[in-house]
Amino acid sequence: MLVDSHCHLDFPDFAADIAGVVARAQTAGVGHMLTVATTLRASPGVIAVAGRFSCVSASVGQHPHHAAEEPDVKMLDWVALARNPKVVAIGECGLDYFYDQSPRDMQQNAFRVQIRACLETGLPILIHTRDAEEDTMRILREETAGQKLSGVLHCFTGSRKMADEALEFGFYISMSGILTFPKSEALRETAMHVPMDRLLVETDAPFLAPVPFRGKTNEPAFVVHTAALLAGIRGVSPDVLANVTTANFKSLFPKAVLA
Repeated sequence: MLVDSHCHLDFPDFAADIAGVVARAQTAGVGHMLTVATTLRASPGVIAVAGRFSCVSASVGQHPHHAAEEPDVKMLDWVALARNPKVVAIGECGLDYFYDQSPRDMQQNAFRVQIRACLETGLPILIHTRDAEEDTMRILREETAGQKLSGVLHCFTGSRKMADEALEFGFYISMSGILTFPKSEALRETAMHVPMDRLLVETDAPFLAPVPFRGKTNEPAFVVHTAALLAGIRGVSPDVLANVTTANFKSLFPKAVLA
């Protein structure tokens, strides 16, 4: 069984056929999916989607792109949502200096608030970081100050140095369909370096469909293609890769109920 460790099933792309999307994933061998919120206002809807399907869990959070839209979110807002049994993580959150769709100070404040919510609840954190590696790790170190925080760098496209720092911090690294793109040689080299017991796979659906579906709407069923390529470059069978990444998901997200 594979797990799609990061997708957005609440997005409009799936509204007309959400049951079909989930069914196709299960047919493809994807036994569980983590659907992820990008704003506070969307979080109840994300939880509702997860509530419809036993094979779907939820994460609540605020993407850095939306920090300026929701500037007054408090730690207790996330803590309250995290009480729902379907909520297994907080995020995605972090820093995005590539697009800079929110001012950087607001991104950093939102990131800190969500880190504190993770420390308060004991839930893992889902981190989005782009062109902000130094600040991402600095804020993590400042906010945790020696406290235990589990988490994952989702849709990883960063440097080898970033991967090493995250692994030293105790985090997992998640590979998306970008791994299958022809120009992702450096990323594939990093994926070979990450210990097997720290790897996850994801779609980030509806974005970033892997080869051979690049350019189309991504969906959880397509994670099998990313997993197959990852298995190949690691020199293991697809079954071994599926078993390992599913075990890693269970370890990182113990609140998730997998069949």
